Amino acid sequence: MSSKLVIGNWKMNGRHAANLALLGQMLENADINRDGVGLAAPAVYLAQLASVLQGSAMAVAAQDVSRFATDGAFTGENSAQMLADVGCRYVLIGHSERRQYFGEQNDALSAKLQAVAAAGMVPVLCVGETLAEREAGQELAVISQQLEALAAIKGQEYVVAYEPVWAIGTGKVATIEQIDAVHQQIRALVLQCYGASDSIRVLYGGSVKADNADAILSLASVGGALVGGASLEVNGFGKICQAAKKLI
Repeated sequence: MSSKLVIGNWKMNGRHAANLALLGQMLENADINRDGVGLAAPAVYLAQLASVLQGSAMAVAAQDVSRFATDGAFTGENSAQMLADVGCRYVLIGHSERRQYFGEQNDALSAKLQAVAAAGMVPVLCVGETLAEREAGQELAVISQQLEALAAIKGQEYVVAYEPVWAIGTGKVATIEQIDAVHQQIRALVLQCYGASDSIRVLYGGSVKADNADAILSLASVGGALVGGASLEVNGFGKICQAAKKLI
C-alpha cells in the first residue's frame, strides 16, 4: 500500500534564486516533503533540485528526454543516462505540449520510453485528447493509439498520466464521471495489452488545483496527479499533496 503519486510540472518556469525560495518552503511543508511527491523542472535546474532535495523524501523528475539512447553528436539533447546521473527518478514523456509544439509521435516516444527504462528511471507517458476529438467522441480511439508506445517497454515499470488537452491551463476540468470513465478504460487497456501490474498508477493532469484535488483524488481509478501551474505555489500544491494521502 502506498499513497497516490503527485508530480509537479514547473513547465518553462524557474530561476535559481526563486527555485531556492520555493524549495525551501516545500521542504518545510510535511504534505509536500514526503515519499510520493516529485517535481519536474526544466533541464537546466535539475542538478539544483537534486542538490537541494538531497536527503529529502521528494523525487526529482525531468520534463523530457532525448530519443537518442547513447551519448553522441546530438547538440542540445539530454540523454536518459544524463538525467539518471543528476538524480532523476521520473521522466515525463509525450506531454501534450511536446506533442502540440514539437510534433512528437509514437516512434520517437517509444524510443524515449526505452531509453528511460534502460537507465533505471520510471517513464511517465502522457496521453489525452483535444476538445475537437472529445466532441467527436474519439477520445478513446486517440488515447488507445497513444498508449501503443508502451509496447516498447511491455512488462517494465511505468506510469500513465491522462491529461485532456482541453483542460490544461484553461481552468476547465473534466467532470468526475469523465475522469473516472477514462481512467478505468486506460487501466483496462494497459493491464490487458502492455504488461502493467495491478499497481499501475494512472495520474490525472488537467488544471488540478487545491479546490478540486480532493474530489479527483478520491476516485479509486486515479492513482495521483500531474500538476502544472499550481505546483509553483506552496500552499495550493500542499493541499493537493495532502489530498493525495490516500492509500492505493
